[in-house]
Amino acid sequence: MNATKLFPAIVSVLAKASCAGLLAFITVGCGNTDAQSQTPAATVADGKPAESKKPAPIEPKPAPSAMAPTAPGASDEQAPATYAVKLETTKGEIVIDVTRDWAPHGADRFYTLVKNGYYNDVAFFRVVSGFMAQVGISGDPKQNTIWRERRIQDDPVKQSNTRGMVTFATSGPNSRTAQFFINFGDNARLDSMGFPPFGKVRDMKRVDALNAEYGEGAPRGNGPFQARVQAEGNAYLKAEFPKLDYIVKATIL
Repeated sequence: MNATKLFPAIVSVLAKASCAGLLAFITVGCGNTDAQSQTPAATVADGKPAESKKPAPIEPKPAPSAMAPTAPGASDEQAPATYAVKLETTKGEIVIDVTRDWAPHGADRFYTLVKNGYYNDVAFFRVVSGFMAQVGISGDPKQNTIWRERRIQDDPVKQSNTRGMVTFATSGPNSRTAQFFINFGDNARLDSMGFPPFGKVRDMKRVDALNAEYGEGAPRGNGPFQARVQAEGNAYLKAEFPKLDYIVKATIL
């Protein structure tokens, strides 16, 4: 195949892979990257809202034997009215207080994923200083295949995306799956884009310490390309982005 024919073919393959893989914040038109990616507004996981210069949010490797994911299509477990989740990370403990009334569907999904061990050994693959830290694409590609199809219904936005608030990434209506992000600053602009916070970090010290040297994800920045994280998991991240921080283990307190 000559170069003239090869380039369009490569572009086509990459485009299909991106949509399949795409989850703070964080992809418009590709469904959930499971951040669905999930980037705010237009695309929290892999792009910027049209009206803002900041990218929007959009979704490493739990052992299969430790996982017990609910079958696709099954209901999430209803979470308590309030609960707390401890994230043991490579930078120390981060505790998130969840209030179900703020975003019932989001709180139930988070509760289900934490109890199933989904967030164990998962990378903060998109950390943008002054904006947000996004996490939630499994290090096990098999888990991504399951969970990126398990979208949840939208919740009304009752709380604002201010500093410390925790929110699922989304790529459009009813597209949230497993990627979530923690707001570093006042991102109230995301409220009107349909990003409902479901919890809040008690102490942002460890969140502020997360490594942000890779910044925005590819192709906009130098960070990981979500489609590859979805398809290759932690093998890709640890080989090409060795300084990323991870959730080592997530538990309900």
